[in-house]
Amino acid sequence: MNYQETLKFLYQQLPMFQRLGPAAYKADLTNTIEICRILGDPQLKFPSVHIAGTNGKGSVSHILASIFQEAGYRTGLFTSPHLKDFRERIRINGEWVSEAFIVQFVNEHIRSLDHIKPSFFEYTFAMAMHYFACEKVDIAIVETGMGGRLDSSNIVNPILSVITNIGMDHTQFLGDTLEKIAVEKAGIIKPGVPVMIGERQLEIESIFNATALAKKAPIFSAEDIFHITRKKANEPNIVNYAVQSFEKKDFYNLSSPLTGNYQLKNILTAMAATSLLNNTRWHLPRNSIEMGVKNVKSNTGIRGRWEMLSEKPLVICDTAHNLDGIKQVVEQIRNTPHQQLHVVLGVVADKEISEILSLWPKDASYYFCKANIPRGLPAETLKATAQNEGLSGIKYDSVAEAYAAALKASNPDDLVFIGGSTFVVAEVL
Repeated sequence: MNYQETLKFLYQQLPMFQRLGPAAYKADLTNTIEICRILGDPQLKFPSVHIAGTNGKGSVSHILASIFQEAGYRTGLFTSPHLKDFRERIRINGEWVSEAFIVQFVNEHIRSLDHIKPSFFEYTFAMAMHYFACEKVDIAIVETGMGGRLDSSNIVNPILSVITNIGMDHTQFLGDTLEKIAVEKAGIIKPGVPVMIGERQLEIESIFNATALAKKAPIFSAEDIFHITRKKANEPNIVNYAVQSFEKKDFYNLSSPLTGNYQLKNILTAMAATSLLNNTRWHLPRNSIEMGVKNVKSNTGIRGRWEMLSEKPLVICDTAHNLDGIKQVVEQIRNTPHQQLHVVLGVVADKEISEILSLWPKDASYYFCKANIPRGLPAETLKATAQNEGLSGIKYDSVAEAYAAALKASNPDDLVFIGGSTFVVAEVL
């Protein structure tokens, strides 16, 4: 198979949650364990940092990878989903895995793995671990797909586990309360391996503490290690932060191109993780940390996080797609100067649609659409549900048509926002 045929195999022959939803979800590590056993357990051949959480785990993964990269380490980064190209999921020092490697991997292992009937994510995770092992990375930053306890990535043997926060998402798989979801995320805590909790949430704190105690894993809260404040920046696409270490009294001046208000928590979490990793084995000097935060976009290629696409009109896209994420995005929209608000909106069918729609401003113009995936909610259904929540707008046959209509209707001082789903943002990008 050539590269296009290989991608077709990965997308069409393997069940893919991002496209299909529940039909592709496998709550079991058996397949992943067997695939990696056949490959010689590549995930154990390099140190890793394992990152879970409802929101922020992707940003924290990118920030940490950028810091390690700035410190001179050959750094693997495994994230999901991708926005534009499958190869985004697997990177070393910001460079995507090559087409040639993907083709070679699939051609070599398609027969030996066929009897396992792996999912898309199981196959992709194993491919990433094999790639990192072949390329002899110094360290890999590994983001979970969904959950933690039964996520394919949970067979890594990390030097640090990170849980960013807990919110209501994927409730049909992880549970319908914060406590149940926390138990699933806490499943990444390993015996004796330190765990960093990014956001202190009192109602579930005892779950993480009890799990860590049972596994004799040292547990830390980012808020107990650093204090971070947002400072005014002179540049529109840069945010400045002052970060103070409680214990060592170290002070950092950080500049970040990730301008979403929610990134404050993610930068705090990444900084706290570096404080635990900065030891005799890993040398992460102040300059590498500051430059890692500043250069995260150029180092890792992170996109879709409160990303400005144009200035007049102001066009912003963001991949927030669950209740907590949308709350933070809507708050930042309200605090962003603009005349009229235009929202290009699409969602996937397995979300709590009415609850999410109730958060959006009722005085905006909406352009309802469906991303080109089977899992997307039809635009007609989205429009009808939105009308019940007091939102008015027009449905379009594609994301591209909705985006074009929003741009055409907007004036220079308006704000056009694209979001509701990672896949809507992906099509615009």
